[in-house]
Amino acid sequence: MLTFVSSMKRIVEYLTDFWFLFFPKNCEACGRTLSRSEEVICFDCLYELPRTHFCKEIDNPIMQLFAGRIRLERATALFYFQKGSKFRKLLHSLKYRHKPEIGVLLGKELGAEMLSSGNFSDIDYIIPVPLHPNRQKKRGYNQSERIAAGISSVTKIPVLTDVLLRNTDTKTQTKMNREERWQNVSGKFIVADNESLKGKHVLLVDDVVTTGATTESCGEALLCVDGLRLSIAVLARA
Repeated sequence: MLTFVSSMKRIVEYLTDFWFLFFPKNCEACGRTLSRSEEVICFDCLYELPRTHFCKEIDNPIMQLFAGRIRLERATALFYFQKGSKFRKLLHSLKYRHKPEIGVLLGKELGAEMLSSGNFSDIDYIIPVPLHPNRQKKRGYNQSERIAAGISSVTKIPVLTDVLLRNTDTKTQTKMNREERWQNVSGKFIVADNESLKGKHVLLVDDVVTTGATTESCGEALLCVDGLRLSIAVLARA
């Protein structure tokens, strides 16, 4: 039996090597051919991404951004959103080039840092910032859900995708200032199942926080639930 298993393992390895030889996968950040042990992004690029280490700090710039705006338990961002950084290329591919696997991998990186910090150990549910159904249909997926899936695979915290809903399709906020962003998203989110969230500590997940308008609007909707405690985790701080 052991000989059969070993033979099958070698056959799988040979077939995998054959596949990689003719159909190599490239790093989404630098384009280099990935090794068999690398996934989506090469180890060099993962190492070079500008990390914040906010998970280890309670009073970090993300907490400070929302101070006096919404009540938070914890908040963090994994990377800085810097001009010219490889992270910007990765985020663009995640959102506009149909590369959901980038969100999952970077979500795993975020989840690992959250675990190692010990500051996010009492989260009950992960809730991704929702897209309007029209935009999600066009994109094919919600990038925040992919990030949440990556975090969940590491932390084992369940993801809820049907309790926070976007009730109005909004304009892209890329070129809006803070006031315009707030007007664009204020009151656009609703909680569809208050009972399941009562007294729970939830982690709201998004890709990038700039002015924090979208996150704040989501947070206001969630904090209307009795006894709910809110934390935030995003891939990057712009």
